[in-house]
Amino acid sequence: MKHVKLICSMGTAGLIALLLSAQQQDAIEFENHSECSFFGGEREEYARESRDRYWRSRLTEDVTRMTPTSLTPGGSSTRDLLNLASGNPIDVEIFSELQKRNIPPAEKSNDFEFARRVTLDLTGRIPTYEALIQFTGSQNPNKRAELINQLLNTPEWVDKWTMYFGDLYRNSRNSDVTPRFDAGRNAFFSWIKASLEANKPYNQMATELIASRSQNTFEDGSGNWLIGSDTRGGPTQDDYDQMAVDVVSTFLGISHFNCVMCHNGRGHLDELSLWGKNARRSDAWGMSSFFARLVMQPIRPDPQADPVLRYFALHDNGRTDYMLNTTTGNRPARTPVDGLGTSVRPRYMFGGATPANGENSRDALARAVTSDFQFARATVNYVWGALMGRGLVEPLDQFDPDRLDPDNPPASGEWTLQPSNATLLNNLADQLRRNNFDLKWLMRTIATSETYQLSSRYAGSWNPLNEALFARKLVRRLMAEEIHDAIATSSGILPAYAYAEPIAPLYAPRTSRPVRFAMQLPETGTLPDNGVVAAFLNSFGRGNRLDTERRADGSILQALNLMNDAFVMTRIRSSNTGGQQSLLNRHLNMADNQLVNQLYLTVLSRYPTEQETAVAVDTLRGTTGTTRLQRGEDLLWSLYNKVDFIYNY
Repeated sequence: MKHVKLICSMGTAGLIALLLSAQQQDAIEFENHSECSFFGGEREEYARESRDRYWRSRLTEDVTRMTPTSLTPGGSSTRDLLNLASGNPIDVEIFSELQKRNIPPAEKSNDFEFARRVTLDLTGRIPTYEALIQFTGSQNPNKRAELINQLLNTPEWVDKWTMYFGDLYRNSRNSDVTPRFDAGRNAFFSWIKASLEANKPYNQMATELIASRSQNTFEDGSGNWLIGSDTRGGPTQDDYDQMAVDVVSTFLGISHFNCVMCHNGRGHLDELSLWGKNARRSDAWGMSSFFARLVMQPIRPDPQADPVLRYFALHDNGRTDYMLNTTTGNRPARTPVDGLGTSVRPRYMFGGATPANGENSRDALARAVTSDFQFARATVNYVWGALMGRGLVEPLDQFDPDRLDPDNPPASGEWTLQPSNATLLNNLADQLRRNNFDLKWLMRTIATSETYQLSSRYAGSWNPLNEALFARKLVRRLMAEEIHDAIATSSGILPAYAYAEPIAPLYAPRTSRPVRFAMQLPETGTLPDNGVVAAFLNSFGRGNRLDTERRADGSILQALNLMNDAFVMTRIRSSNTGGQQSLLNRHLNMADNQLVNQLYLTVLSRYPTEQETAVAVDTLRGTTGTTRLQRGEDLLWSLYNKVDFIYNY
């Protein structure tokens, strides 16, 4: 019963209630059509927003209600200086729209909120005690912009966004059909990481994936993206179709394209997409034809030692165009329609581009995709969604190309512009192109905006209909890896994982790469191999990049793991097992108030309220029968189980 007082007074019960309420979702009311991925077996991915359209607003209201309203004595030392008018193009559009609708924005976040928020968003880590005190104590009016620039140039930024793009590109040891093996996965991981370290323009990243010439996917990781498009049990046209789908969904954000690979949109997509309503399957075949000359040749480096292990070499061998001659496989029969002959030549569906004389088809496709304005829009929307809690178009990969231009809105009254702020989306996309598709430029522009820096708290009554207008910061639950790393960092006890890094050929010596943070792992689903830690991470919905998407909702298992899991408990008891570097060992001899402040600032990135201080000091003084160390451990346990520990607000 020693934790009862802490549970009732310090927020653990609120965390359990919040995680449980986050599970409640409306049922999907779509009719099931097994032949269509949108309504069939993959409808969980496509229709996630239909369950609870305003779940972000509800979550934000719940979290802000359960966290202190006054996080720092006297507020931020630079709050007045930071309330200057902003020339950021984001603020021009967002605040103009709010003014038109007579919607007041939230107040500005204080320095403690901002430091924690931006450090998590850009690097996946919580700020260290030292960094937090230095930042909040600074009188420099430009310190927020300087912090953003500093974070964008850290190895931790590379780690966080390598994980992000590993998710987007579905990099795993096992693809849906063709395994990449450890070496292929690691090579792909290394390619993503090296691209970000070099600040490679994003259009160049996309080009290298679409048009990869990798001759050994164990060494040149770029070829491993197309490996994930391999399909099972059908003709080669099924593979080409899936490659086209993956290009359009990943780089243009148009997931409805998958529907059109099976049938015309009319009669299927009428209520979902103005573009899809009029899209034709015969046009989609032209996209698949860009891949019709591609062969992924399997090569076994050592058949005697392991006849299964293989890497791939990607060749464009000069075969014919996309043939309309199938009656079996994963998609309906392909036969000539609309006056087509027996084959379809490459033709870009969104503008009509075709390969130039002598040009490689995949080079032509990469050129068409990355020069398409929709590529810039989709890139902006992905990054905006990651930093702002939701996209300007939501879901992120369900763009309707016919409802994006504010200068040419849909003619029919039944349809409206799709983005919540179409002018802002198009302006940012245009500026991203002008800035050479620099991802750091985009993140800096978003994070330095007044819009990003608004508080998640909102004075007065909040209307969920205004969620997409970004009048307040939307709360998000931390990623599984962020929770793991926050516990490890704040406790002072870093784990020591290692994953085997096999290289081709199989019999070559294996190397082992040390990993101290979950955000540094090359894959979400199976690593680290330590079952206890893997189970802890999995409970927070990290997914496996194959058939389980990453999720950010709550569960009772998450609450139980924060209370009792061995990964957490060994760090709470780290004074006995973690040596002198553990949080409690370093600070246990402080005065009560000082120790309480130290723990709150290290774990929650804020000072405690007066009430929290009183309860915490009373806990440290305790009663007979317990030591100060045990009471300190109880206090630390309670902080890992507070609402604001696992949410970014």
